[in-house]
Amino acid sequence: MIFDNFWLSIALVPAVLAAQPSAPEPVKAPLRELPWGQLNFLATTDTHGWHGGHLQEAQYSADWGDYISFAHHLRQKADADGSDLLLVDTGDRVEGNGLYDASNPKGQYTFDIFKHQQIDIITSGNHELYKKNSSDNEYYHTVPNFKEAYIASNLDIYNPETGKLQPLAQRYRKFTTKNQGIRIMAFGFLFNFQGNANNTVVQRVEDTIKEKWFKDAIREKDVDLFVVAGHVPVSDSPEYDAVYKAIRSVAWDTPIAFFGGHTHIRDYHKFDKIAYGLESGRYMETLGFMSVSGLDHRKNSSEIAEIPEFKRRYIDNNLYSLHRHSGKNETTFPTEAGRNVSASISAARKHLNLDHTYGCAPRDYWLNRAPYPSESSILTWLENEVLPDTARNASKSPQLVITNTGAMRFDIFEGPFTIDTTFLVSPFTSGFHRLKNVPYKAAKQLLQLLNNEGKILLSEIMVMSAVHRDLGKFTPRNLWELAPPKPPVTSWSQREIEDETTLDDTIRHEFGQEVLKAAGRGKHDTPLVPGYTTIDDAGKDGDDTIHAPIRFYDVPNCIQAEVNLPSDKKELDTVDIVYNEFIERWILLALRFLGESYGVEDVETTFDGMSFTDVLSPLGGLTDTVGKTGKGLTDTVGNTVQGVGKGASDTVGSATKGVGDTTKGLGDSAKSATGGGSSGGAPASGGNPNHLGL
Repeated sequence: MIFDNFWLSIALVPAVLAAQPSAPEPVKAPLRELPWGQLNFLATTDTHGWHGGHLQEAQYSADWGDYISFAHHLRQKADADGSDLLLVDTGDRVEGNGLYDASNPKGQYTFDIFKHQQIDIITSGNHELYKKNSSDNEYYHTVPNFKEAYIASNLDIYNPETGKLQPLAQRYRKFTTKNQGIRIMAFGFLFNFQGNANNTVVQRVEDTIKEKWFKDAIREKDVDLFVVAGHVPVSDSPEYDAVYKAIRSVAWDTPIAFFGGHTHIRDYHKFDKIAYGLESGRYMETLGFMSVSGLDHRKNSSEIAEIPEFKRRYIDNNLYSLHRHSGKNETTFPTEAGRNVSASISAARKHLNLDHTYGCAPRDYWLNRAPYPSESSILTWLENEVLPDTARNASKSPQLVITNTGAMRFDIFEGPFTIDTTFLVSPFTSGFHRLKNVPYKAAKQLLQLLNNEGKILLSEIMVMSAVHRDLGKFTPRNLWELAPPKPPVTSWSQREIEDETTLDDTIRHEFGQEVLKAAGRGKHDTPLVPGYTTIDDAGKDGDDTIHAPIRFYDVPNCIQAEVNLPSDKKELDTVDIVYNEFIERWILLALRFLGESYGVEDVETTFDGMSFTDVLSPLGGLTDTVGKTGKGLTDTVGNTVQGVGKGASDTVGSATKGVGDTTKGLGDSAKSATGGGSSGGAPASGGNPNHLGL
């Protein structure tokens, strides 16, 4: 395996105390304690390859190695006081970061980095299934790495060697905790996903719970707690609601702990007084924590059992938080296993040249933390600079260039714009398609329809889509796929954001929860750092770090750039429609509603087959200039970037000289992968991951 051959080469890598060498120092902030209980959970979801942490955001700068050290210390705490700790991961571990996407084959280093965490319950997400090679990698690597911890209650795979359909992993797991002897029945679900490649089969959750094995499992005796983990939202989820009702129909008084994912938010949902669900954000920003106390696992006890109590916390993934919660410091916190994993991440990043700088962003560009349109909106930058310059290089024809905003994954921060940045902002391999000579009268109405605005709504048109079977099946969820996921937390109201009294009350003994003050922090010290301020079914004291709230803004489903259009559009008869491949069926459906019968046979590839990631990369252009994507970027001495790599820092690229020697053996376990194929394939091959929650 990759890691097994890699330990000897770690000695050649500079010593790493914790986190990545380029990670910023976390900012001290007041913390709420972890509500430690009888049974405790750490939960991750939607990490999307961000196992190196956030290298431009101090509050999320801890890496996977730090998480390994943190879990080790909490396990020691559980062993010392007789409680238990379990770790859960609910999928979407791949696609969205250069550490995964920049290697060939994709994920060359990720599987062996991830496997060194001891996870007790793990499930698949939708991103593991978009491409055949990524689901085969689950079969060949992740399932064997985690053995009985991997649960696939409604997911099958065609065995890549025999061709026979079989469960990807066991349907459920029954086990007993180490210290308390708590008897757990665990399931692992995926939401009713339809965009998977044809080597996997996702059964509807509502059908799965009707099967005999599930009915038998929920009727088993001697179960103290049901744990339902999965890549499923915990709130407003028909899938989890169905599972909850099925369990309650036969086990009305057994506590249930749900763990979810997919929507990229911090969330905590109350099903009933002894059933709660936790969702742990996205991108290694959040380590979710849940505790359950009052579980009665004694047989034939005549004593009246307590009502179980559930509590939660959302941990900002940085070393300041992890040190404080574990009771360690920078010397005592790193474990050998954690240091080795951090070092391996650093070596892999160097091998992939992820820090190579194309230029510098002169300001922050936000996906939904700035209003659209505005100078600070990444969508405005895309609409005014990137798409027009790319389209002009491709064709002199009048063009309307349309993309869904869900094609953008993350923000651009002031400072270096690197190879890694292009994957963080948009990792999708989808290309761009062109419809030539579309009547302008119809074309100019497309954007309003796609944004579900105007007198006729796209949601209403979708109801009529049954007559257009060549475009696939539309469901109410499909409309959400066009836009980015909702903000990672429930936004505070503007009144709360502006009300300092609310913040002061939050910092005090909120809901009886003791607040750990940052060292040396007084009332008149540095203001609170902006960050997540979550409101959920248990209130607004869930975040471990007390932040100044961030305001989030709504964005449209799609944006449009007008390219080469005359000033007087009255004389414009036809235009080319250029669009991100993912939205093709919406484009065709809307055009048919407008009286223009176009089909996939009328479509051609454009932009020389570049993917969205290529379009963002200065090295992926149609010419030797980066003006098309790099407009607004400056080089390291402040000049506007004019040529490929001109002025861009080469220090990182040259620093990797010789790294190939230190990474010898990396990639061995990925040999069975069948090539690249990150998310973003053409709809005909099973869809595209620009899905709600991505």
